[in-house]
Amino acid sequence: MATITRENIGLLNDKLSVTLTKEDYYAGFEKSLKRYAKTANIPGFRKGMVPTGLVKKMYGQSVFTDEVLRTVETELNQYMTKEAIDIFAQPLPLDNDATGLDMNNPKDFTFSFEIGLKPSFDLDTKNVKVTRYVIEVTDAMVNDEIARLQTRFGKMTEPEAVNSEENVLNVSFTETDDKGNVIENGITKDNSLLVKYFTEKFRKDLMGKKVNDVVNLQISKAFDDKEAETILADLGLTKEDGNRYFNILITKVGLVEKAELNEEFFLAAFPNNDAIKTEADLRNEIRTEIEKYYEQSARNQIHDQIYHQLVDHVKMDLPESFLKRWLQTGGEKPKTEEEAAQEYPSFANQLKWTLISSKLSADNKIEVLPEDIRNFAKMQLFSYMGGQLGAMGDNQQWIEDYANRMMQDKKFVEDSYHRINAEKLFGALETQVTAKDQPISVEEFTKIVESHHHH
Repeated sequence: MATITRENIGLLNDKLSVTLTKEDYYAGFEKSLKRYAKTANIPGFRKGMVPTGLVKKMYGQSVFTDEVLRTVETELNQYMTKEAIDIFAQPLPLDNDATGLDMNNPKDFTFSFEIGLKPSFDLDTKNVKVTRYVIEVTDAMVNDEIARLQTRFGKMTEPEAVNSEENVLNVSFTETDDKGNVIENGITKDNSLLVKYFTEKFRKDLMGKKVNDVVNLQISKAFDDKEAETILADLGLTKEDGNRYFNILITKVGLVEKAELNEEFFLAAFPNNDAIKTEADLRNEIRTEIEKYYEQSARNQIHDQIYHQLVDHVKMDLPESFLKRWLQTGGEKPKTEEEAAQEYPSFANQLKWTLISSKLSADNKIEVLPEDIRNFAKMQLFSYMGGQLGAMGDNQQWIEDYANRMMQDKKFVEDSYHRINAEKLFGALETQVTAKDQPISVEEFTKIVESHHHH
């Protein structure tokens, strides 16, 4: 009769020892040999007529080892289920030497495993304090958005010469020396730039220039830092190369004539909304859209705060030494002790969040149904189509087929499940935590968001 002992060997870290007697595995071993004899293909014998003795001689040892290890696993799993032990990952074998298993000497064998236990911990979401940012939408923001749309739906014209910061220039870059002589095998590249990308000082040199005019420049002097970086990257260069010289040949001068604020423009900018008839309607619509966008951003920011408050402040012990050993052996490829130690802090945070969110999902009875995942697939399709549902006409069947196809994609279903679960969970937590409203400007809010990009 198999016996299992359990002893504590560290914080939330136990050792389970499984001892098997001959009775536990020998009958199974003999049964496996007989099964083997029925199916073995050995030259000179008809199938199913191979003597058990010969099978035992040829395959016995590996069948014996398999049977003992299988019995150990069965006993271990039954014990853990019966005792309802809540563990991390899989039990890790401790110095078990399978080479000592000898079919000619069946006796008692002991195998030891270590397990990492999940901690118990307290959670009170009422104690979580968050700031709900209220972003002020200004007239300037509405004006910027209208100007952007007017440009987007405007007409491209080709003036004779550069006459405004809004001109678009198609140019060819050719590398030169400091005297403006073209370098043999130097860099050449076409690009398209707005005049306002250049520094204020350099823009003056561009005014009045026409197609086929050439200007010589150093990138670090002709552009401010951010633009220079983008252009250097486009030329395959780095910041250190900012002092190199280039000729730029103007191949086209363009200017977008902004669309007029009329009904034709309103419909082009908002094809799904034919209620916009005046500039005032347009401004209201844009203001509402910007407000919605920032409300959602502020909600995401609350979720971020809730996550940090819980992960940073919920007291929870973890079986650190077990988890580090598990990191070394449990992944796809083995890791060194140093690699595991380096990975451990972020792994521990993820683990902590997994435990916290499973407990909260259970407490709040959060459920994700197949229907939720189907709807998520459809919403994703709509956002790919730029919200142009009208463009699909009555093509409901096509949408259904797409959703059905996505439901067969295991990875999509898993990812969607986690995303929907998180969204529902945070939605529930938002109503439980203590939130304080704080008005804030867009610039300040953007800074806060940028310093917090992580999950």
